[in-house]
Amino acid sequence: DKASSHGNLSDEGTSSDEDPTPVSDGCQVDTEFLMTHQGAPVTNIKPSQFALPPASLTFRDLAFSMEVKEGRKGRTAIKKVLEPCSGHFANGEMTALMGPSGSGKTTMLDMLSDKKTAPYRGDVWVNGRPRSKNMFRRIAAYVGQEDMMPAHWRVREAIKFNAVLKENSSRSHRGVDDWVDVLLATFGLAVVEDSLIGGEMVRGISGGQRRRVTLARGVAAHASLLFCDEPTSGLSATDAEQAINALRTISKRLGVTVIVVIHQPRSEVAELFDKFVLLTSNPGRLVYFGPMSTAQAYWQERGYPVPVNVNPTDWFMDTATPGTRTDISNMLVEAFEKYQKPFVDARVSESLTQVGMTIKEMLQANNSTASGRRAAPMGDYALPFCGQFAELLRRKLRLTIRNPMALGLPVAVPVIQGAIVGYMFSGTGHKDFLRQIMFAFCMLTMLCLAGTMGLIVLINERTLMKHESSEKLYSEMAWALATQLVDVPLALFGAVLNVMIMVFFAELGAGVFLSIMAWALLLFFVYDSLFAFIGAVACDTRQAQVLASPCVSIFMLFNGFIVTKADAPDPLKWIFYISPNAYAMEGIVLRMSHEKAFEDDFKAQMIVSNMGYEDGSVRRGVFILLFAIVILRVGQLLGLKFLNGIQR
Repeated sequence: DKASSHGNLSDEGTSSDEDPTPVSDGCQVDTEFLMTHQGAPVTNIKPSQFALPPASLTFRDLAFSMEVKEGRKGRTAIKKVLEPCSGHFANGEMTALMGPSGSGKTTMLDMLSDKKTAPYRGDVWVNGRPRSKNMFRRIAAYVGQEDMMPAHWRVREAIKFNAVLKENSSRSHRGVDDWVDVLLATFGLAVVEDSLIGGEMVRGISGGQRRRVTLARGVAAHASLLFCDEPTSGLSATDAEQAINALRTISKRLGVTVIVVIHQPRSEVAELFDKFVLLTSNPGRLVYFGPMSTAQAYWQERGYPVPVNVNPTDWFMDTATPGTRTDISNMLVEAFEKYQKPFVDARVSESLTQVGMTIKEMLQANNSTASGRRAAPMGDYALPFCGQFAELLRRKLRLTIRNPMALGLPVAVPVIQGAIVGYMFSGTGHKDFLRQIMFAFCMLTMLCLAGTMGLIVLINERTLMKHESSEKLYSEMAWALATQLVDVPLALFGAVLNVMIMVFFAELGAGVFLSIMAWALLLFFVYDSLFAFIGAVACDTRQAQVLASPCVSIFMLFNGFIVTKADAPDPLKWIFYISPNAYAMEGIVLRMSHEKAFEDDFKAQMIVSNMGYEDGSVRRGVFILLFAIVILRVGQLLGLKFLNGIQR
C-alpha cells in the first residue's frame, strides 16, 4: 500500500481532550494567563519525518482603505475597511479568522498571503525576515472561495498536477504518486480518485468532495504556509468538519501554518483550531487574538459568558457584530486594546528578534534531504519551463480528448459550412470571372468568422490560468504554448477541410487550388493570432466580442472587392495596407486572372485593374502578414502576463 508506506496522515488519532480554564463566579481569570495558556492539545497527532521547513508569520499595522463615491454628486470619500492590526502566527498553528460581513477578514487574509493587488499599509515577516515578494509563493499556497478546475479533470489528476508543478525534492525519492495517495486518504477522496471533477454540464463528484479536492491541491504544493478563504462555505456540517479535520492533520503532521477564514463553525469544528482571531466591522478592528481554548474564559472575564446550550462561536460573532441585539463590539474593541493588545505587540516584537530561515534556505533544506536528486530551482517556479510545458500539454490533451465538443466542433462546423457553401458555388470554376471572385470572397469570410467561436472558451481558460499562475504553478508562456499546440492544429485541420471541400465543389484548377490553400492558411494564422491577442487583452467575453467584430468587419470590407482602393476615402486608404483580407484576395484573384480562360479576357483584366490589384504587391503582402502574426503573438504573451490579473 503506497499510502501506508509513505505515512498516511489520516491514521493518527484525533480524540478530543478538553481542558477548560477554571472560572468561578465573582472571580476573574488573569488575562496574561488566558493569552499564554494554550490548553491541552486538541489532538495527539505526531509530526511526520517529512515535515516541511518551519515558517512563522508576523505582521504589524496591516491596514486597508479604499475610495468610494458618496451621494448623487459622486464625491469621493475614504472608507476604512481594516484599521491597523498586528499579530503573530507560530509554525504549525491552525488559526480561525472570523468576523461579520465588512470586517475585513478576507482583506487581511489577502494581505497576509500577498494576494492583495490594491495598495495597503503595514509589514509582513516570514520567520522574522521581511517577506520576499518574488519567492514567497514558493512556500505559500492560497485556496480561494471558488473551486476553479476543469470539469473533465479526474480527482487524482487534479491533485497530482499541483504536486508535480510544486514538486518537493525531499519527497522525490518516494514519488509524487505516493504523496498523492496520502492526500487522497487524508481528505477522504480515495474512493473517487478516478471520478471526474464535473461541472454544470458534466456529471462529477459532489460539492463537498470538490471543495476537498481544492484543499488537497493547496496542500499538494508542499507549502509551509497555507491560506484558505472560507473553505467550508456551502458544505454540510459533516463535510465541513471532515475538511477542517484534514487541514488539522496536515498542519500537525507536516508543520504547516494554516490560516482559515471561516464563517461560524459549529463547536466540534472550532475546537480543531489552535488560535482564534475575531474582527468586528465598520471598520474592521480586532476584538480577540489568542488561543481558541481560552476564548470562552476571555468572554466570561469581560462579563459576557457564553449562555448555556449556545454554540460559543455563534455567541462570539453575535457580540462582535454591530447592530445585533447582543452587540458589545465597541466594548470588545476597547477591552482588546487594554488587555490583549500589549501581549500581542510584545509577541510581535519578540518574534522579530527570533530570526529563522530565509525562503531560499527553506528550499535548500528540502534539497539537502534529497541526495542524488536534482536541486530545485531558486526562482519563482519549482519546475523549469520544459517541465511546466510538458505537464500543461499533458493536461490539455487529456481534457480535449475527453470533451467531445472540444474535439468535434473545430472540425465538424467547418466541414458542414464548407459543404453547404461549396454546394452553393458548384461548378464555379467553369463560370465567369466575377463569380469566381465572389467564391473567393465568401471562402475567406468564413475563415475570418470561424475564429470568433473560440473566444468564449479562450477567456474561460484564461481565467483558470490566471488563478493557477498566481500561485506560481507555471508561467503564462508555458500555458500559451501548450494551449496553441492543441487548439491550433485542431482548428487548422478544420480550416483545411473547409477549403478543400469548397474548392472540390467549385471545380477550380490545380494551380488556383494551391494558391487558395496557401493564402487561406496564411489568413488562418493571422486571424488565429488576432483572436488569441484579443482573448489575452479583453477583460471578459463581451469585450472580446466588441473588439473582434469591428476588426473582422472592417478587414472584410476593405479587401478590394467590396471597397476598392479607388473608391475608399483618402483618410481610410491606409486600412488596405494592414487588411489581411485585401492581401489574400489580391493574391487569389491575380492567380485566377492568369488562368488561360481569363488571360486574354479583356473584361477580366479590367476587373482586376478596377480592384487595384498589382502583381508586384503579392510578395509584400506575404511579408506583412507574417510580420503581423509575430507582432500579435508577442502581444498575446504580454497581455497574458501583465493584463487581467486577479484583482483583490
